[in-house]
Amino acid sequence: MSKTIHQEVVFNASPGQIYEVLTDSKQFSEVTGGAPVDISPETGGTFSCFGGMILGRNIELVPGVRIVQAWRVANWPEGVYSIAKFELKEQDSKTLVVFDHIGFPEDEEVHLAAGWVENYWKPLENYLG
Repeated sequence: MSKTIHQEVVFNASPGQIYEVLTDSKQFSEVTGGAPVDISPETGGTFSCFGGMILGRNIELVPGVRIVQAWRVANWPEGVYSIAKFELKEQDSKTLVVFDHIGFPEDEEVHLAAGWVENYWKPLENYLG
């Protein structure tokens, strides 16, 4: 069993705004520097981010509340998926994102943990102001 990446980040935006950015292809591409993005806004729909380097399927989408995805890096062995869960919690006029990533190959933990910060949280913070 692999370890868990647990991260908590506060953003100066509503849960609805965070949800929209994470589930909208155009906005997510803008946040992450313009790389090709294709995100289905539907439960069961697929997504591809960072020019196809990250792939997966939306398992659960609750607008403004939760996103759960079967998530993989393109160079992982076929059929290997992890689970990425974003819980969005309103705190005054801000949002606490409680993020958990499980089921990834153990040797990927350090790289993935840093990647969430560098490729998701920092760009999202810059985008939202």
